[in-house]
Amino acid sequence: MTLNGKSALVTGGSRGIGKAIVRRLARDGARVVFSYRENKDAADALAREVAGVTAVRADQEDLASLDALFEHLEDGLDILVNNAAINPPTAIRDITPELFDQVMTVNAKFPLLAMRRAEPLLRDGGRVINVSTLNTVLPMPGLALYSASKAALEQFTAVAAREFGARDITVNTVSPGATETDLLRDTNPPEALAQTTAFTALGRLGAPEDIADVVAFLAGPDGRWITGQNIRATGGFVL
Repeated sequence: MTLNGKSALVTGGSRGIGKAIVRRLARDGARVVFSYRENKDAADALAREVAGVTAVRADQEDLASLDALFEHLEDGLDILVNNAAINPPTAIRDITPELFDQVMTVNAKFPLLAMRRAEPLLRDGGRVINVSTLNTVLPMPGLALYSASKAALEQFTAVAAREFGARDITVNTVSPGATETDLLRDTNPPEALAQTTAFTALGRLGAPEDIADVVAFLAGPDGRWITGQNIRATGGFVL
């Protein structure tokens, strides 16, 4: 129980990678607050299933949601995981100003403001982990907004590592590759996933737990000397 006595905040924790992160941090002993946007039933089920876990509704398009997100953490915070994001695949010719603002707010502005809000609450030796994507180094058609918003998040991570480091707070990025989630299945045809699997060095899609384990390493004591880094957890899809 390497995180005994620690408190953690995970955004987008009701499904997929976020859910696996919530479970792993709680298993390691942390008290975990996680956010969800729409699926209250799934969030409540996870909170009932895992001891020490609290679900909070927060819509990252609405910056006022920051208040609700941190309501349970005013006594201090040890770990912040910015995981929640949206990815509406859209060709550049179809991008509207409204869609640009929506994706950038959810994927970049809200996580940045969460880091700002978290900084005075973070105890010395705290951890910030931002979840990005392999698509910042592997651009694909339709992903201009998603990739750009995550690239901004990666830069926020690097600068925050410099700014927060005086208190031994580490700030890192984890960039998953193709990971077995409902979102992946919903946005990719089977033949594309088969090609991805064939091209990946380890010969399979990632599991949410694969990513959660990397996050847990960075959140735990063994990650104390790693900061400002982008760990590409892709199974060898990007080498």
